[in-house]
Amino acid sequence: MSGLTEQGAAVVPTAAARTKGLRKVYRGTVAVDNVDLVVPTGAVLGMLGPNGSGKTTTIRMLLGLVTPTAGEVELLGQRMPDGAALALPQVGALVEGPGFYPFLSGRENLLRFAAAEPLLASSDIPGAVGAALERVGLSGAAGRRFRGYSLGMKQRLGLAAALLVPRQFVVLDEPTNGLDPAGTREIRTIIADLHAAGTTVLVSSHLLAEVEATCTHVAVLNQGTVVAQGELSSLLEAGSANLLVSTPEVTLAVDALREQRVPARAVPEGVRVDLTATTAPAVVEVLVRAGVPVHEVRRQRTGLEDLFARLTEDTSTAELNDLDTLVTEDAR
Repeated sequence: MSGLTEQGAAVVPTAAARTKGLRKVYRGTVAVDNVDLVVPTGAVLGMLGPNGSGKTTTIRMLLGLVTPTAGEVELLGQRMPDGAALALPQVGALVEGPGFYPFLSGRENLLRFAAAEPLLASSDIPGAVGAALERVGLSGAAGRRFRGYSLGMKQRLGLAAALLVPRQFVVLDEPTNGLDPAGTREIRTIIADLHAAGTTVLVSSHLLAEVEATCTHVAVLNQGTVVAQGELSSLLEAGSANLLVSTPEVTLAVDALREQRVPARAVPEGVRVDLTATTAPAVVEVLVRAGVPVHEVRRQRTGLEDLFARLTEDTSTAELNDLDTLVTEDAR
């Protein structure tokens, strides 16, 4: 829990959000099962998983929009849902697409959102709305009715609503949905700016390249359970079991390693060595003793796409489609 020290200084929680034993069951179907999730303060955490893996349901429970069947949720040091009134004003969220009045313009919709914003004084509303529209690239379309907006423009307006005031925690569920490459780059810039300002960001996305480019941490969900979480760099490093050796004597290197029963093969960059049953120092020792000139040795990181595929490859498509239907019907 957050609080004050004896000197009166605010205590900053080490986690902006966390769940423990989180579980959600929809009419007998388990959507989320025993999820222990930690979102470190100041991190940009990418939440990944196949369709129906429980990402959006977890986010809803985190924000108090859905009541868990079991488990605990803490948001900005407050137990949810009891602490919602204290935590939620510090949270900006775009979850499953924005909901606005179709007959009002983008600016008019945003003005109504701003009027309900507890951290925004009435006199500051026009300036905050204008700044938010400018930030997401909608200034030129602010006077158009929402029903005439493209999917990408609707996403931008939803993001503007989430960023009307500075937030401690921002949750973005598929923020690049419907955006062109230029719009996707703009979202990446906004996330980077939020991170630089010390804001914690939770991003749920299917775009693995974007997650790898913008996130400091990841959590991978599969069939309602967290199968991996932590710093992105550490997870990618841990998933790597290859060593890339740069040498002009590729054939000699491969032969020397294979004589020691170390799997190795020639690749355009040099020699790729399987480290499953050996270590990098042992590989270098074998090569040096064999007279192989070693110019460079570096561990090959697993790409996020490869790591994601390995962690989620057992997902049943039929089961996920059934779960998506249940969750959608329940939300209605």
